[in-house]
Amino acid sequence: MTEREQRAGVPSDLPDLVDPVMITAFEGWNDAGEAASTALEHLELSWDAEPLGSIDPEEYYDFQVTRPLVRMAQGVTRRIEWQTTRLSVAKLPGSERHVVLVNGIEPNLRWRTFCGEILEYVERLGVTKVINLGAMLTDIPHTRPTPVRGSGYDSDSTEKLGVEPSTYQGPTGIVGVFQHLCIEAGVPALSYWAEVPHYVSQARVPKAAVALLLRVEDALDVEVPLGGLPEQAEEWERTVNEMAEADDEVREYVRQLEQQAQDDEEEQPVDLTETSGDEIAKDFERYLRRRGPGGAS
Repeated sequence: MTEREQRAGVPSDLPDLVDPVMITAFEGWNDAGEAASTALEHLELSWDAEPLGSIDPEEYYDFQVTRPLVRMAQGVTRRIEWQTTRLSVAKLPGSERHVVLVNGIEPNLRWRTFCGEILEYVERLGVTKVINLGAMLTDIPHTRPTPVRGSGYDSDSTEKLGVEPSTYQGPTGIVGVFQHLCIEAGVPALSYWAEVPHYVSQARVPKAAVALLLRVEDALDVEVPLGGLPEQAEEWERTVNEMAEADDEVREYVRQLEQQAQDDEEEQPVDLTETSGDEIAKDFERYLRRRGPGGAS
């Protein structure tokens, strides 16, 4: 093990993995409506991920912001849990290929060094691709399907994302920084960003989490069992509908957003002539193969 790896705290007994892909999500600025972190936690549970390692939080977190948790039993302190970024590993369903899941918290300090620690895992485990999940606040109505935008590691990968390419320029979070440093290190890395209505972002938004999971399916060509998330998404939308109907100002604001979305679609109609029938058929076959004869989970 190199001196850098020892300093980073990378375990010396990492397992041998088969063609591993890494999927990350970080709580905080990058996680509007907790969409990305919800999606990542769902993958951990669905794929029975096993712990792989964690980042020592001492150098990267302000504990007045990211406070440790105390666990009690009958009035006695049992342990202190330091919130930090944790890694786990699982096998993709129906495959020998492995996936490394990074369940993170955006650090308060030393971002480049923090990303360097995760990149040590990428190098040691032989990760062949990194998929970053994020969610941003935008002016979209909650009644529409959740838009997902993406950014790739080159022009070809961006075209293959299957989503609108991101045109955002401005302040970024740890997702943007990590993707950039992965690409600098020669590791193919892409990001999917779900758009969350800014007027309902204070609570968990399962609808956006489902949208991200469907993009993970596309990127890996595997089925992701969605469990109860679709039902939670429907309940969330019903609740927001009731909230909007009870407030005249909110109802009018949502109506304006819907009109704007419709106007945008009319100004930029989809050119179906660019998509051949063969390509549509192949996409549909991939979908059916992932879902199997029993249909969607």
